[in-house]
Amino acid sequence: MTTLERPRTVGELRASGYRVLPVREEMRKNLIAKIRAGETLFPGIYGYDDTVIPHIVNAILAGQDIIFLGERGQAKSRIIRSLVNLLDEEIPILAGCEIPEDPFNPITQAGRDLIAEKGDDAPIEWLPRDKRYGEKLATPDITIADLIGEVDPIKVAEGRYLSDELTIHYGLIPRTNRGIFCINELPDLAERIQVGLLNIMEERDVQIRGYRIRLPLDVFIVASANPEDYTNRGRIITPLKDRYGAQVRTHYPTRIEHEIDIMEAEHHPVPADFDVAVPQYMKEIIAEISRLARRSPDINQRSGVSVRASIANYESMLANALRRAIITGEDRVVPRVSDLPYVVPALSGKVEFETVEDGREDQIIEKLIQGAVVAVFNRSFNLGELEQVVNRFKAGVAVEVGDMVPSREHAAVARQIEGLMPAVEKLGGAGSDAETAAAVEFILEGLHLNKRLNKDRVGGKTQYRG
Repeated sequence: MTTLERPRTVGELRASGYRVLPVREEMRKNLIAKIRAGETLFPGIYGYDDTVIPHIVNAILAGQDIIFLGERGQAKSRIIRSLVNLLDEEIPILAGCEIPEDPFNPITQAGRDLIAEKGDDAPIEWLPRDKRYGEKLATPDITIADLIGEVDPIKVAEGRYLSDELTIHYGLIPRTNRGIFCINELPDLAERIQVGLLNIMEERDVQIRGYRIRLPLDVFIVASANPEDYTNRGRIITPLKDRYGAQVRTHYPTRIEHEIDIMEAEHHPVPADFDVAVPQYMKEIIAEISRLARRSPDINQRSGVSVRASIANYESMLANALRRAIITGEDRVVPRVSDLPYVVPALSGKVEFETVEDGREDQIIEKLIQGAVVAVFNRSFNLGELEQVVNRFKAGVAVEVGDMVPSREHAAVARQIEGLMPAVEKLGGAGSDAETAAAVEFILEGLHLNKRLNKDRVGGKTQYRG
């Protein structure tokens, strides 16, 4: 239906045969159409295809309100906001009403008065789907006025009685009528406000300043919460828990490739005039750092290790590689192992430590980095493949590397040490000097962490020796 063809009055809408669907039926209809068409239901969401998404689909098919439980950085908000794509592109609403009204069945006094006055000539507007989503972060200072509504003193001053429904200024939830409303961090909502929310979800009425108003709202209510707060803090009233039909548990990526997909999709890009190539093993190292952090006893697991930590680490590593390319005049940006210390400031701000000793935090992160490098190295090589390289170092060879050493110097090392170049080629590092340099550093650090090479700090550089 084009803009010119769309009905502009209630009468034209009725004559067109348009049928107003409740929001849950509308979402279910569009979900079924997307599934049949083979469309991606939640673009940009990785690692949930076999776990979280089936539960969301079932909840929508069942017409149930949903609460998402998960630690920070598990895409709860992104999934909730993407539910808007299950709404129709546009729907008709009564023009001039304070909340989005069904043209055939208005629920407010103002809407009913408009229909009584103009009948089929009452004008309608078309509301796009992105205007049908409302969101509120739960904080202790939220009031019923914010969510439900409040008496408007200006309307009282104009001569209306307090008992007149027309004196009410509606809050966020009524203004999202015929749409989706999300409450983030639900346990932080005061219990007296939860009671008001309960009434809206089930009893469909609420008292404002002692005046009882019936609001049969058509709203799909979604919420998010941290599992610890939701289950242990005891600040969610039991009847409200009971009103949410589905409780969907999110999780961190279970496979390293999913974490890498998220990093690549979400990181801030390097300027387009630089040629960027991130070796697969460097991506795996960044993802592995987060995976190890999620199992570390030194890191508070109740607060979680967000995927945002992986993204920030990836960006910091790329930033130092870019800085090196600028300083050394290289066009190709390829991260190396010597860039990894620069993820420490990023990760420090993304996790909470169990220890409070000064300086201990950096040591914990350095151990995570070393653990990630050796884990990825041992997946890439067995030590027997590199025995020839180790023997050359035992014979007296020493190599200095560093984050600001030009790539050509590392590449020269790879060609001089017998057995090193085949290992570089196995990593796909023979394409350019920058990629060769990254492979050389990875191999040398992996051998050191496997106790086959010694390592010393020399000024701002690192020396590997037998």
